[in-house]
Amino acid sequence: MTDSILYTRDGALARLTFNRPASLNAMGFEMGKRWRDLAHEITADDTVGAVLLDAAGPAFCAGGDVVEMATSGAAGADVTAAAHRIHDGIRTFIESDKPVVAAVQGPVAGGGLGLMLTADYIVAAERAKFVSKYANIGLTPDLGVSTLLPAAIGQTRALRLLLQDETIDAQTALDWGLVTELADDPAARAAEVAGFWLENATAAFGQAKRLIRAGARRAFAENLDDEARTIGARFDTPESKARVAAFAAASRRSTKE
Repeated sequence: MTDSILYTRDGALARLTFNRPASLNAMGFEMGKRWRDLAHEITADDTVGAVLLDAAGPAFCAGGDVVEMATSGAAGADVTAAAHRIHDGIRTFIESDKPVVAAVQGPVAGGGLGLMLTADYIVAAERAKFVSKYANIGLTPDLGVSTLLPAAIGQTRALRLLLQDETIDAQTALDWGLVTELADDPAARAAEVAGFWLENATAAFGQAKRLIRAGARRAFAENLDDEARTIGARFDTPESKARVAAFAAASRRSTKE
């Protein structure tokens, strides 16, 4: 059986590819388990410096596999259990110190929005479209959408998407802050973004991501304490010492000039 999510490595870059193009990469029960398992495997691997998330076929992700839900005999308890597994993977990636970039080549719907927003940097194609569709089938947000979507675009716009049958285009998504940038070839551009992280102070980028993500759910004082501990720990690393020394030397030279 073909893997529902492909996992490949290119040095320190881990690449996850949603691989159910015939189902618009909708997240089915088996795919949800694989998502969770790969999230734990990748974030626990010290040889992984960055993660690239993309998808096969014309769509990025249509959310949960509603067809499978309807035809498998699943009950609400089964859907809840599946959501918990997928949520575990989302939380694991978001709370990790691995920066994640997503290449969004086509439409994103429902829970696909939450999976996309697992990424810290999102590159979308001009042809990409974004829609909720939850209420159209009598369901409610899952896969982090009720939290990640308003964090990205604000509560008013999130409610607009969730409470209306509205599709926004890629330019609107960029203007709203749903995606980071647009590109003719989002996969190639996402690889460039990941390459930049890996060629520079990878661990510092990862810790910056972790601090931003954690800061949204904690008290300000706790965030300040974490910032202080993290910058002190980074300062003691050989990489940071070398970079700080080089910066200081360059600053002294420019001052003399």
